[in-house]
Amino acid sequence: MRGRVRGAELVGRGWLNTGGRELHLGDFRGKVVLLDFWSFCCVNCLHVLDELRPLEAEFDDVLVTVGVHSPKFKHEAEASSLVAAVERYGVHHPVLDDPELTTWQAYAVRAWPTLVVIDPEGYVVHVAAGEGHVEALRRVVAEVVEVHEAKGTLHRGDGPYVPPVPEHTELRFPAKATATERGTLLVADTAHHRVVELDGETVLRAWGTGERGRRDGTEASFSEPSGVAVLPDDIAAEVGYHLVVADTVNHLLRGVDTDSGAVTTVAGTGAQWRNGPTGGQATEVDLSSPWDLVWWEPAGGVVIAMAGNHTLGLFDPRTGVVERWAGTTVEGLKDGPRADAFFAQTSGLAATDDRLWLVDSETSALRWVDTGGQVHTAIGRGLFDFGHRDGDAGQALLQHPLGVTALPDGSVVVSDTYNGALRRFDPATNQVSTLATGLAEPSGAALLDGELVVVASAAHRVERPVPTSDLVAGEAHRVRRPPTEVGVGELELAVVFQPPRGQQLDERYGPSTRLEITSSPPGLLAEGAGEGTDLVRRLVVAEGHTEGVLHVVAQAASCDSAGAEHGACHLTRQDWGVPVRVVAGGPGRLPLVLGGMDGN
Repeated sequence: MRGRVRGAELVGRGWLNTGGRELHLGDFRGKVVLLDFWSFCCVNCLHVLDELRPLEAEFDDVLVTVGVHSPKFKHEAEASSLVAAVERYGVHHPVLDDPELTTWQAYAVRAWPTLVVIDPEGYVVHVAAGEGHVEALRRVVAEVVEVHEAKGTLHRGDGPYVPPVPEHTELRFPAKATATERGTLLVADTAHHRVVELDGETVLRAWGTGERGRRDGTEASFSEPSGVAVLPDDIAAEVGYHLVVADTVNHLLRGVDTDSGAVTTVAGTGAQWRNGPTGGQATEVDLSSPWDLVWWEPAGGVVIAMAGNHTLGLFDPRTGVVERWAGTTVEGLKDGPRADAFFAQTSGLAATDDRLWLVDSETSALRWVDTGGQVHTAIGRGLFDFGHRDGDAGQALLQHPLGVTALPDGSVVVSDTYNGALRRFDPATNQVSTLATGLAEPSGAALLDGELVVVASAAHRVERPVPTSDLVAGEAHRVRRPPTEVGVGELELAVVFQPPRGQQLDERYGPSTRLEITSSPPGLLAEGAGEGTDLVRRLVVAEGHTEGVLHVVAQAASCDSAGAEHGACHLTRQDWGVPVRVVAGGPGRLPLVLGGMDGN
């Protein structure tokens, strides 16, 4: 198994998790190398980190995973931010800091996450984009190991990973805070895998043992919980629990009886949603990284910010039913009827009588849903524009916000996470202002006794009072990811997918592949937008455009070949947002690798 292309050198600003050692591709000769191109803002990348853990354990003496962190946002390019993220998300392999996207471009990467397998002689043998590749990767790695062990070019032994020294704090990367009628705060203590009740800075009680897990009962365990919703008293009395917790990495909702301390699973199966039903009996429906929760009376239940598939869910604790309430699973920014709207990693929610406020972190947007089911955007332009700019909401900019808090005067405060700021939007004047700066990744805030309390996640604490600011901000940025050049007229978009050895496309119940293409602006494509089953599509790029974004969603189902013992099927899916520049005489083919190698 020798690929046709040698792996490019690994070039960046520095290395993490190596004990200070600088590494080069040649240092891995004799090992199978798995490059994981990721960005810590990207929920799909976080999914892949968890998917890879069992693979890394299975091949621990022959496989070296290297995370190549190629940032999308300005804040992610700061070295200290990456150090914090590597700890926050439990990254247990070497990480190359690639702030200028040097290694990203050397490997022609077009999407977060992308995985590249390099054999012990330094050749690229497999490329995959998106999630759901772990079984295919297991087969590829096993085959590479078999071939190179026979050749004598495989070297077994420990890899270069050196764990950092952990620091102890009372809270560790807390995510959200919710005020109680008792004048206390409920805080998701995310990296400690628990939910705590705080009186000031004192922990009064906690739910969760502090160890990662998914056990119910009075000795319960969570995995990186994030949002916490308090149920109305009458609903809590009816269902027997008072809180609903977004147990994010477990892809579950958990109910907490604050009287007995018992925790129960109330929604989700523990498996991440990739395809199939999004509504039904709640404990029989897969969820995808629920990030925040809020009870909203007009919806009749708990609204779920389903960050993992860019939708809003709705959970009714009285009936035990969950449904997709808004969104299509396409990542983007599109207003209109909630069922047709596009969202982008919704990460924060707040409710008033007539509006459900939300922040979409990947489009740096503040949006709301009205009681008639229409989605509106107050701040935000799309997947590639962000910054710190005040003034009229139409030109204001945020940077990857994770939280939103409603104020009694009708305005809202946005936890503008990657700007380290609190921002205020006033719907009455349509103006945006900065309330505070210098905060360490604020991810949520709560109003307690008339005072704003903010979760400073990267400082591992809640802050009260919040420092005010006289900053006049005017920065605007665009994602530095280089656009792909295309020509006017016909463009062949080819999604490359090759099932690994021992698997075949699953055609038992019809087509095994699906491709959906849209564009921003919509007029960028004169022909070819829409859904289909072929992974190769003829597009026509319209005249009169110089740039835009192609939104591509592809999935493929493959199964173990007939006769395989304990055969199983696997679904692979990826969402691409491909920035394009339209140039005269530009390429007429755009390949996107879902899994395999592009032969053209």
